[in-house]
Amino acid sequence: MVSEQTGSSEGSPFKKWFMRQYWRVQQSQTIISMAFWVTTLTLLIWPYVRWRFENDSTIAGISTTYFGLLGIGVTVIILVLVVGVVYDVTFGLWREHMTIIGERNPFQTYQISPNFAIILLQTNLILKKLAEDDEDIQRHCDFVDRWFRWNVDTEIFARAMAGWENIMNDNDPFIPNLSEEERNKLAQTVKDLSQH
Repeated sequence: MVSEQTGSSEGSPFKKWFMRQYWRVQQSQTIISMAFWVTTLTLLIWPYVRWRFENDSTIAGISTTYFGLLGIGVTVIILVLVVGVVYDVTFGLWREHMTIIGERNPFQTYQISPNFAIILLQTNLILKKLAEDDEDIQRHCDFVDRWFRWNVDTEIFARAMAGWENIMNDNDPFIPNLSEEERNKLAQTVKDLSQH
């Protein structure tokens, strides 16, 4: 059933093919940009040092001009690598960079991704039943329920629900800790998203 649903939407094979090509372009971007850096800087620097190689001299039958261009290109690559080593090893700036990325990512700070939310809800329901007499655990479970309810009101959760409904062709997952009113509100949001 799932394979029928995922394969039935018109245009999906083309979209997937297009996004795969887009991903391939992104992956090669680092190497291509390095080649552009080397080429551009070499050609920008060359006019300032060209006079040293203009006397038609050769080394092993190869014009010194080529050695000059190659030398500039290798120097640019080495400088870029030195900056990379300083960035990585000496200053360790990538650590702070990753910290900032984490701080600015709502799914690492206060929001729950829909896939994780379903698993968290399942674990929370089991924990509630196993420790019905423990007030501290029940308090924690109530907090998780409130956190979950807040996340259900976000657009990304409704989009995930719409995706699950389209792929599985049913109204699951059933979310037991939501009231009927909250379920209806979520269903309406999913319906509104599906129409756009």
